[in-house]
Amino acid sequence: MYVLLVVAIVVFGVFVWLKQPQYVAPECDAGSESALYRDGQFSNPVAPAPVSSGRSRSVLAMWYRFLFLKPKDAIPQQALPSVKVDLHALSLTDNVIIWMGHSSYFCQVDGYRFLVDPVFSDEASPVPGTNRAFKGSNVYHAIDIPEIDYLLITHDHWDHLDYPTVSQLRDKIRHVVTPTGVGSYFRKWGFPESVITEGEWFSTVEQGDLTLHILPSQHFSGRLFKRNPTLWGSFAIITPHHRLYFGGDSGYGPHFQEIYQRVGAFDISVLECGQYDDDWPRIHMTPEQTARAASDLHSTALLPSHNSKFKLAHHAWYEPLERISAASQHHSWRLKTPRIGERINIDDPQQVFTDWWRNQ
Repeated sequence: MYVLLVVAIVVFGVFVWLKQPQYVAPECDAGSESALYRDGQFSNPVAPAPVSSGRSRSVLAMWYRFLFLKPKDAIPQQALPSVKVDLHALSLTDNVIIWMGHSSYFCQVDGYRFLVDPVFSDEASPVPGTNRAFKGSNVYHAIDIPEIDYLLITHDHWDHLDYPTVSQLRDKIRHVVTPTGVGSYFRKWGFPESVITEGEWFSTVEQGDLTLHILPSQHFSGRLFKRNPTLWGSFAIITPHHRLYFGGDSGYGPHFQEIYQRVGAFDISVLECGQYDDDWPRIHMTPEQTARAASDLHSTALLPSHNSKFKLAHHAWYEPLERISAASQHHSWRLKTPRIGERINIDDPQQVFTDWWRNQ
């Protein structure tokens, strides 16, 4: 009797917990409008498996390793040396990118302001107390953000789409741009329909002399139990004077060359460089693959992301930056390795950054 009562209380508690806004289910029926949408879900053209045990482990063993085992130096022993720029004090003539850790970016270019995948919460997980941000890595909050012309969300994973963050930013956001289906989260969170734009790969959003391209990536989606209910992607920001690429999450694939062929070269490419693992070799890039992707995009500079804030894979926290530094030696593009929060001057190709991770 008591066991049944406890079970009933637990079940009811989980039911109530899942009614919170961050757990809303997306709504997407792309139908025949999308070549990537079949049988109620999206897929990659190359169709890589999201996870595949590279060491012949069982799925259960793989998840145990992911959740409970920690490699050496997976988490920094001391606070990271981040800095904080007063974003409200920036002149609109300043062309800058601010890396906010992991895959979150503030970008101001030619008078337009953008936020890309902002996550200001202390956790990148639906389970409290897990995937906590490294000390010193979470220095920006909603109050620090000025009005934003475009919020760009690459996909719906917890470390890229954070309900507490976007809800606190609601009154500062003029437009939200996402791949197909991701906009439905914002509708359910009370954002007006008029500010939300969704699109398939290679669709565009235009305003004056600004063109935003929604572009491919090789990844997957889903926040709880349903796999691939919304599309994932990347973005290009094109103005008459600047060409920026934000790659989101992606494994290495032919889509980088296709993006260059259809959109052109980039001044700065922001590409994931972290959270790679033998168990998911096709949905995240190794640093060496990141270097190759930067060359495929004919980038002038590479800004590596998806590292130094959360532990989501089995490598030392500093390994992605160490390996991309080595991999960049024989390429024509310039590697940019700012500290979290450090101002990156888009118009200064000679700006120098330190190997800050080596002093931790």
